[in-house]
Amino acid sequence: MRWGKTSRPGWRRRLTWSNDEWNRAAALCTGQLPLVWLAWWSIMEARRDDYDQRGGAYLGIFCVLLILPLLGLLHATVQIMPAATLVRLRPRAARGPEWAWYLGGSVLIGTGWSVLGYALWGWPVADTLPWFAGAGALPVLGLVRLHGRPWGTWAVWLRSAGASFVLFVVCGVSAASLTGQYEPPELSDGQFVGDWRGADGGVLRLTPDGQAELTRVPAHNDVDEEGDFAVCDGTGTWTREEGNDLRDTDRDGLLVRLDSTCGQETYWTVSGTERNPELFVLFGDPDAGELRILTKR
Repeated sequence: MRWGKTSRPGWRRRLTWSNDEWNRAAALCTGQLPLVWLAWWSIMEARRDDYDQRGGAYLGIFCVLLILPLLGLLHATVQIMPAATLVRLRPRAARGPEWAWYLGGSVLIGTGWSVLGYALWGWPVADTLPWFAGAGALPVLGLVRLHGRPWGTWAVWLRSAGASFVLFVVCGVSAASLTGQYEPPELSDGQFVGDWRGADGGVLRLTPDGQAELTRVPAHNDVDEEGDFAVCDGTGTWTREEGNDLRDTDRDGLLVRLDSTCGQETYWTVSGTERNPELFVLFGDPDAGELRILTKR
């Protein structure tokens, strides 16, 4: 595939792709995937609460590393090479730099995938369009840059991997220093008062005098009971606390004690934001436990 300017007759009408074209596109797509993940993490996950779940984001990138070449080939197949086909089909009289045509074709294909995602699964176009349209920018610009360079199969992959690693480290350090860590809100006793509801229909009602009313609210089981928690109904008391030694946390929360025999005292940790506070408990294994979240309604 000619990624620079060309006047060779019939070139734009050749719609098949050589192995060299496939190889370079797949290598560049694979090399940018860690950077795409880092951008997603910086925008979507940084400064968000991990709910005491350990290592989830970093474990994800290590798992993805095992299938990066396949994902890179898939990306090249569904976006980069179709974009090249669109450019080849453009009118012969069309002018302009070759890189701009390929970039425009990639954006157009990405837009099409975004619209398809909305039509089939209801994904918001405003959220997916920047990712789908922007994901092809680096690969197509890299292909333009590589035009005419006699790099072999392994040379492209090794240089792509090396550049990806360097950029990932540099950008990762910068992103970590700029985004900072999540800071939970500081709630007063009065802000705890009210109804806290879970996604499964549970309600924890807290009154100003320290009384609690539970409707289908989970609570820790005793060590000799089966399972990590029980879903309880009943009444009890609540107290605001600054950290909990038993749960090994220094974060603020509230301790709920039940009057009945259903479940044990449970420490609900503060999360969310000042405007939209949350309470959460992670039952069981910190790496793969059962997370329950209550929001203020």
